[in-house]
Amino acid sequence: MKMQSQSVLMGLKATEGEFEGRKFSSTTFYLPASFGTGGTGKAIGAVTVPYKLGDASEFNKWAHLEKSWPATGVPVAVEFDVTVGRDAQGRDAPKITLIDIKPLPSGKGA
Repeated sequence: MKMQSQSVLMGLKATEGEFEGRKFSSTTFYLPASFGTGGTGKAIGAVTVPYKLGDASEFNKWAHLEKSWPATGVPVAVEFDVTVGRDAQGRDAPKITLIDIKPLPSGKGA
């Protein structure tokens, strides 16, 4: 199931190279998420969650912002694919895959 939303891109990182004879290349986008409820601990605030999309060349679409990246992040439109599969414990669990991310036009907040 595809899901569209607005968010704030807090950062991104391109990685490429070779390890044990295998080449790798990816861009990771960091989007905020609230702490989940439950468990025994307490939490305040938000964290960023890494989502991979494309290869390292995806970073080039954002590189022009390197010297002017706002501390509050960049408002973006995102599209995810949400599926369900088995987790390591054999339970059904959601899997969220980033399939598109674009900056919002100026003046549109998340």
